[in-house]
Amino acid sequence: MLVDTHVHLDHERYIDDIEQVLERSSKAGVGVKIIPGADPSTLQRAVLLSERFDEVYFGVGVHPYDMSSFDEQIFKKYATHKKCVAIGECGLDYYRLEGSQEQQELEKESQKKIFRRQIELAKEYKKPLIVHIRDASLDAKRILLECGASEVGGVLHCYNADEQLLSLSNEGFYFGIGGVVTFKNAKKLVNVLVNIDLDKIVFETDAPYLTPHPYRGKRNEPSYIPLILERVAELLNIDSSKLAKISTANARRLFML
Repeated sequence: MLVDTHVHLDHERYIDDIEQVLERSSKAGVGVKIIPGADPSTLQRAVLLSERFDEVYFGVGVHPYDMSSFDEQIFKKYATHKKCVAIGECGLDYYRLEGSQEQQELEKESQKKIFRRQIELAKEYKKPLIVHIRDASLDAKRILLECGASEVGGVLHCYNADEQLLSLSNEGFYFGIGGVVTFKNAKKLVNVLVNIDLDKIVFETDAPYLTPHPYRGKRNEPSYIPLILERVAELLNIDSSKLAKISTANARRLFML
């Protein structure tokens, strides 16, 4: 069974039909689903889903856009839960910085501080990291190295095709490949893909976002993982069943499933 290493099943868009979404994913050959802890306001829903469905797990973390909600007590409450398999999604995102240059620098420093603390918590609780990086590759890589993140490793969620991040594979990091690889304008990711070791590739949907072709524009869901798998297998000229086995083994190894 395939693994969706990053799916926001705690999103409100799944409230009305979560059972059907999970049933479709199982029929599509997608077993384990991991909900990243991006927004503390929906974390309780993620925990309840993991307790209700055997195949659902979760991470506890704070997305850089929600860093004002960072609360260490939440980590202490949930990080030892039997279904918690990761810390994150955490990281740096400079894409939407606003205000003056000074305000933007203050925002960056705040993101870095919270990111560093979540890395320390990952080491404390011995959980891998789910890392979000957007327009901040250099700073994110520097922090991961400085903070000794290789002690726990993790996944670069929605890998942004920045080649300077490839060396993090030597630090215990995997590369999350999602629906973007099926987009016509994904040339950079397509070109970089051949430089990623097969034993460092995991698949994700980031659902309900980033729906793969040919369903772009519709709500994404974990049953679309096979579309991503088939496209990557085609690009790497590898048998899809072989790639499925490799990626599943990678995900299970990373998240200690």
